Amino acid sequence: MKIKAIITGASGMVGEGVLHECLLHPEVEEVLVVGRRTAGVVHPKLKEIIHSNFFDLSAVKDQLKGYNACYFCLGVSSVGMKEKEYHHLTYDLTMHMATTLADQNPGMTFCYVSGSGTDNTEHGKMMWARVKGQTENDLLRLPFKAAYMFRPGFMKPTQGLKHTLKGYKFFSWLYPVLRPMFPNFVSTLSELGRAMINVTLKGYEKKVLEVKDIVRAAQAA
Repeated sequence: MKIKAIITGASGMVGEGVLHECLLHPEVEEVLVVGRRTAGVVHPKLKEIIHSNFFDLSAVKDQLKGYNACYFCLGVSSVGMKEKEYHHLTYDLTMHMATTLADQNPGMTFCYVSGSGTDNTEHGKMMWARVKGQTENDLLRLPFKAAYMFRPGFMKPTQGLKHTLKGYKFFSWLYPVLRPMFPNFVSTLSELGRAMINVTLKGYEKKVLEVKDIVRAAQAA
C-alpha cells in the first residue's frame, strides 16, 4: 500500500517535520497540505490547498477525497486562552475536519498530534489536557479505518527546517543528556513523522501512543 496523505499544520514546527519525513519516505506517494498559508515547500509529491476557514470545508471538500491517511498537526497554544475559546479552536475545529474526512475517505488512517499529559478522563485540573482528552476520545469514535493519538513531549527538531520554535532551538543541544534521563518525555521530530507513516502502513497495538510508543513505532522495520 502506498500512502496518500493529507497534512494539516505544515506551516508550524510539528507539521513541517512530519511533511519532511513524508517527502523523504518511499512508501508515501502523494501529500496534500491543507492550510491557511503555504508550507513554502516545492516537491513533486506535494500539492497544496490554501483555505482560510477550517470550520467550513464545503468549497474544498471534493478535493479531500482519495486519501488514505491524515496527519493532523494543526494546533494552538492554550496560553492566555479561556476554555471556551481553546475548546473551539482545538476540539471543534479538529472534529469538524475529521468528520468531513471520515465521510470522504472511510478507508483512512487518522493520526492526531495531541501531547504528553493529555487527560482522556476529561475531568482533570488542566484545561488544555481535558480538551485534548475529549478530542482524542471523540476522534477514536469516528468511522475511520484506524485512528491513532500521538502524545509527544520534548522533541529534538529536525535540522534545516524553517519553523522550529525558538525554545526548541535553545534546548536542542541538551538532547543527548535529556533523552536517557527522561525517556518517557523526549524523542525527535523525525521519529514522530516516521511513527505516523509506520502505523499507517503496519498498524500499532495501541491507539494512544506515548513517547516510548512513538519511538518504538518509528523504529518498526
